[in-house]
Parts: sequence; C-alpha cells; structure tokens
Amino acid sequence: MANRNENGHSDNADKEVRVWCDGCYDMVHFGHANSLRQAKALGHKLVVGIHNDEDITKNKGPPVFTQEERYKMVRGIKWVDEVVEDAPYVTTLETLDKYDCDFCVHGDDITLTADGVDTYHLVKKAQRYKEVSRTAGVSTTDLVGRMLLLTKNHFKQGDKEYEVEKDGSSQLGQDHTARSPWTGCSQFLPTTQKIIQFSDGKAPKPTDRIVYVAGAFDLFHVGHLDFLEKAKEHGDYLIVGLHTDPVVNQYKGGNYPIMNLHERVLSVLACKYVNEVVIGAPYSVTADLMEHFNVGLVCHGQTHIALDVGNIDPYAIPKQMGKFMLIDSGNTITTEDIVERIIRHRLEFEQRNKKKEKKEIEVYEAMQKVKLAQKSG
Repeated sequence: MANRNENGHSDNADKEVRVWCDGCYDMVHFGHANSLRQAKALGHKLVVGIHNDEDITKNKGPPVFTQEERYKMVRGIKWVDEVVEDAPYVTTLETLDKYDCDFCVHGDDITLTADGVDTYHLVKKAQRYKEVSRTAGVSTTDLVGRMLLLTKNHFKQGDKEYEVEKDGSSQLGQDHTARSPWTGCSQFLPTTQKIIQFSDGKAPKPTDRIVYVAGAFDLFHVGHLDFLEKAKEHGDYLIVGLHTDPVVNQYKGGNYPIMNLHERVLSVLACKYVNEVVIGAPYSVTADLMEHFNVGLVCHGQTHIALDVGNIDPYAIPKQMGKFMLIDSGNTITTEDIVERIIRHRLEFEQRNKKKEKKEIEVYEAMQKVKLAQKSG
C-alpha cells in the first residue's frame, strides 16, 4: 500500500487517487447517483461499499431491496469503478486502507448507528473524510412515503410542474412539513446543468448500431437495469425514450408514475448502459424518430404493450421496417412489484421513517447548540 501523510493522503503525487463511498443504497435514485458522481470527481477511481441486509435492518429498519439487488444496482451506475459487498456499517480506517482508498466521501446529511453514533466519526477524526452536497428533493425515505401514500401530487402540470411537495404525509416525516433537515424532502429543481452533468455528451459514431427502447422507467430498479443491459448487447449506442407523466398515467393508470419525468430522466442517465435519453418521447415510435436518430433496432421487454389512442400498436412502424425485437432480460421485477413490497410491509416502513426522523432531529438540535456555543464563546 502507498505511504500516506498525516492526513491519510498518498505521498506519491502521481498515484491514482482512490475514493471510498459507502451506504445502504436502497432504492437507488438520482440523489445517490449524484453523490457518487461528485465523489468520483474528487479522485480517479470510485470504490463503493454496500451494507448487508442484516446491518441495515438493525440500524435503520428493513431495506426495500435485497442486498444482491442493491449490489447490482450500484454496479450499474456509470461513475462506480468497484463495489465492495458486505461493507461494515461504521466506516473505519482499516476499511479505507484495505481497499487502498485515500479518503471517504459522504453527503452533508447525517448517518447514525442504532446507538446514535455517527458512522463516519472515525474517518472524520483522522481527517480522511470529505463531504459533497446532498441532492435536494429526493431521498429513499421520500420515495417510500410516496408509495405508501400513492399520491398523485408529485407530478403536476402547468405552474405546479416543478413541485415535488406532497400533502398529508407529515406522519411519515418525508414531506416539506417534516422537521428533520435531512429526511425532509425539499423541492427538486431540475436544471440543464444537472442533465449535462449526468449525460455522456457523446454522439454516436457513423458506424454505431443504434438501439432504441422506450417506457416509464419509474422507480428505476434492477428489472430496468437488466433490460437495458440486454438491449445494449444488440448494438453500440443505446437511446432511451422516456414518456411524459400524463402518458405514463394513461397506460399504467392509478397514481403512476411515482417519480416525475425530470426525476426519471436523471435516474436513467446515471445508468452505465445508457448513452442518450429522449425527454418526453412519443408513445408510438414514429418513422420520423427512427430516421432522426438513425435507429437500427427497437427493443421491448416481456411486459404488456398497451395500445396507443385509436387502438394503434405503438411499435407498428419499427415492426413494418423489420427493426423490432422482443427481448427477455430474465428479470421479471416491475415497478408495481416494488410498490407491492412497500404496501405489504407498510407498518415496518412507517416505523423506519419515524425512527430515522427522530434520530436526525436529535442530532440536528445538538449540532445547533454546539454552533451557538461556538458563536457566543
């Protein structure tokens, strides 16, 4: 292992800087991805440690996804170089040294053990810890709350289009009325800069075979990930068309989508198999779309294909062109399955959210007291 100075950084300026991140990464969303993107920018290689189900259940409550699903999801994020399974819940210097990481990176929120201990206190004390900005407007707690409530208010049109606030969920502690500054979900403000940061920005080469897929990709999960990996195998450049919220609601019904279009765009762009996203793609794949993007193949998974308005097959044109393929990713998980998991364990997740908020409030209040004492001193 490389020699380190008193701050834990390598003495060799030419050495590859390895960055460590860890966490539960449950229901991986664009907030997680943005944190990892920022962490990767601080070094050359990003190593991500993921906690097992037992540790998460003990310290936070039951995870929505299994550890195997969470390991796979994080491996699918474009900025991640290595994944360490079964990472310890409290980050130690021994862990950083074992994987030859110079420092640990985490968001500017707080993570506690079941006993209320800051999981990063050891690396903070050793000055081998750096913070990045938490992405406002999304959290796993918030998404769980949306599914428990199945509110429609998170996708609005007109002058309310960019609001992600929800009504009536204060008992769960994840909307704008929640007291915790970390669990509380502030407004998500989509910007072109954020899309640019998530995008590869690379156009296809003239020789590339372009594959096109389209859908809602709501609550981006392992079923989506496996499908996109399989679709990418059929070409060189993968374009994902994302349908608008009203269109998704039209064919899915109920209170779908759970995540609005802007949130879904970033979640899909963070996937390492995706090269480009069409924001608000038409439900029926048109000849103009095929020509504009020089699409060589249109793929769809094994899920039901709803007809477009007028009982039109949305894939009629690529079928007529001989450029349509049904593919089987071998993964049958759907967004509805994820919602069902949440509903089935509703009481457990409500308790998890309440417990998390309670701990965060206590820590936040203690931090405020320290700040006040420092000012008055």
